Amino acid sequence: MKYNTILSDFSDGITTITINRPTKLNALNSTTIFELHTAFKSADIDTDTKVIIITGSGEKAFVAGADISEFANYDSEEGAALSKEGQDLLFDFVENLSTPVIAAVNGFALGGGLELAMSAHFRLASTNARMGLPEVSLGLIPGYGGTQRLAQLIGKGRAMELTMTASMIDATTALAYGLVNHVVPQEELLSKCYALADKIKSNSCLAISAAIKAINANYKDGVNGYDVEISEFGNCFDTEDFEEGTTAFLEKRKSKFPGK
Repeated sequence: MKYNTILSDFSDGITTITINRPTKLNALNSTTIFELHTAFKSADIDTDTKVIIITGSGEKAFVAGADISEFANYDSEEGAALSKEGQDLLFDFVENLSTPVIAAVNGFALGGGLELAMSAHFRLASTNARMGLPEVSLGLIPGYGGTQRLAQLIGKGRAMELTMTASMIDATTALAYGLVNHVVPQEELLSKCYALADKIKSNSCLAISAAIKAINANYKDGVNGYDVEISEFGNCFDTEDFEEGTTAFLEKRKSKFPGK
């Protein structure tokens, strides 16, 4: 499919999705959100894709926020609909993908940009990255899951402070807070992501999908994460991946998972 605001490239089991609006610092608009949804969905159903990496074009920004001009004149009903549609199409959708998603935060990740990064399964940042949720400075709050995921990742107190002050934090602080897993020079960011992706794709994709589902269950209201873990653990025993993994272990050789 031809995209207008993003790029999607596949190589050696990894799909790299790049938000490509450099003159707008890769700001999210409705077209970008829809195209991202389409690209993520396509990669997730592609059995050759084992890992997805999401990043921004250029050296300044991952995503510098949402395109405010699109909703500056909205009323409350339109605003709520905007939030729900965005969460359904992209942010919740990414979080619950069965294919692991790594966010490569290559600069500013503000507002919807940080919310997108937080919806990924984990994050890496370049040393020049800056992250924050500045929505209260516009008379808004984060609307794409930011109030929930930020607190889950860094704790309630820090999330309250960052949201209330509309402050940005640098990559070193984000690492200390647990918001990102690694910080590397910008020129090494994607290569570090690919190295981690290579480790991930050597394991059972079915087991990884089950682990994503079980870990996410802990953060869903009314869901017992332990029960989900028990169910997913049991399901693994009926897979060819389990048979191959245990056989390879006993035979002291490297596993060749069929993904079945």
